Amino acid sequence: MKNLLAFLCFINVVCAQSRKIPIDTTVVTTHSATINGVNLQYTASTGTQPVWNEKGDPIATLYYTYYQRNNVKNQSDRPLIISFNGGPGSASVWMHIAYTGPKILNIDSEGYPVQPYGVKDNPNSVLDIADIVYVNPVNTGYSRMLPDKEGKLPKRDTFFGINADIKYLAEWINTFVSRNNRWPSPKYIIGESYGGTRVMGLANALQSNQWMYLNGVILVSPADYKLYNTNQPVYSALNLPYFTAAAWYQKALPNALQQKDLLEILPEVEGYALETLMPALAKGGFITDTEKLEVAKKMSYYSGLSETSILQNNLDIPTNFFWKELLRDKTGQTIGRLDSRYLGIDKREAGDKPDYSPELTSWMHSFTPAINFYIKEHLNFKTDVKYNMFGDVHPWDRRNDNTRDQLRQAMAQNPYLKVLVQSGYYDGATTYFGAKYTMWQIDPSGKLKDRFTFKGYRSGHMMYLRNEDLKSANNDLREFITNSLSQGKAAKY
Repeated sequence: MKNLLAFLCFINVVCAQSRKIPIDTTVVTTHSATINGVNLQYTASTGTQPVWNEKGDPIATLYYTYYQRNNVKNQSDRPLIISFNGGPGSASVWMHIAYTGPKILNIDSEGYPVQPYGVKDNPNSVLDIADIVYVNPVNTGYSRMLPDKEGKLPKRDTFFGINADIKYLAEWINTFVSRNNRWPSPKYIIGESYGGTRVMGLANALQSNQWMYLNGVILVSPADYKLYNTNQPVYSALNLPYFTAAAWYQKALPNALQQKDLLEILPEVEGYALETLMPALAKGGFITDTEKLEVAKKMSYYSGLSETSILQNNLDIPTNFFWKELLRDKTGQTIGRLDSRYLGIDKREAGDKPDYSPELTSWMHSFTPAINFYIKEHLNFKTDVKYNMFGDVHPWDRRNDNTRDQLRQAMAQNPYLKVLVQSGYYDGATTYFGAKYTMWQIDPSGKLKDRFTFKGYRSGHMMYLRNEDLKSANNDLREFITNSLSQGKAAKY
């Protein structure tokens, strides 16, 4: 009886422990891999690093994973990539275990889930040429706000907004670079989706407020809220090339287009979107009936939608309607938002938007078990705190978004700084042509255009989930990094 009571007391003590993340901790493991044909040893450091307020008190802690190639002769010459995903509110899981990291999740060659869940070696990782740190902003992954001595959490607007996010992350990066003695290294920041907005702003914040100058900014399927928040039908013209790409993949275009390769078609559609559709939409209700019918006919030809449905939408096609409508009278299925290769099944074929995003449910299916398993079993980071694939960060303050101009200013002031944009043709959320448009608008003078590079891929938002694009996208990163190193040249015009 005495032993039973002691056991029950032990259970009560264990159960009474609070569930919280350590404020400042690191777990280090060593690994080997064959990457880009080369066998190498590397160290993985994973843990948490604080965010401090002006008084020096910790107000949050960010979970990160840092990969370093071992036996590097001169670390000062070795590039460092600082990696973010988007959301806002998304963990830095997607690129970590599916794109640039040394391990990728277990999926098929097109990106669909397979069992058993888990990870496998990534022979395409850029760890052969650069060290990488994956950063999880507040409330994503294991990153959390911290209560003060009175148990009060900091104000949410300290973290959850375009400018607040950029400010505290720039401070955090400064600390990380200092702790790990990476100030001499060439530095790159990469952001996917909303992370594109984030890193455009971070480029200038790091340079202006932390005096940290970058060699490169990489925008992966970038989200540009200067574009999305306009609510102007003129900008819906930018969606037409995406409509063409998605319809081509789903074999829904007229035969004259369907028999051509996608890359033969897209330049023609891009030209039509800019030179004809955009001016037509600008006329609104004052467009002539003749012109409206001509435009509807051409849009139908390029999109796979009926002329009737296009006219019923006044030539301004909402993307959610497109995802629902394209295959409505063919298979009755919907197509994915972030990747229109994926198919969904709704309760009713009727309606103007899909019930759910089939691509996102597929990704959560494979990513969630993989990252939880990988962190605990491979990186040896143990905690009962929940890993937030998506965290509570809303409402998000989108006011005063000057990130486009902040990137332009950083580039103007830093002759080393170059930009790479990577997009999937089948991404209907942050379309490839929208990304091109953002790239064109960053510097109206055109004096910086030779420092921008655009790369497109035959997949969606996470182009790297398709194995062929995983290889080519990482090779494009390698080429970009190599071409943006100083090679001993001075930073001057």
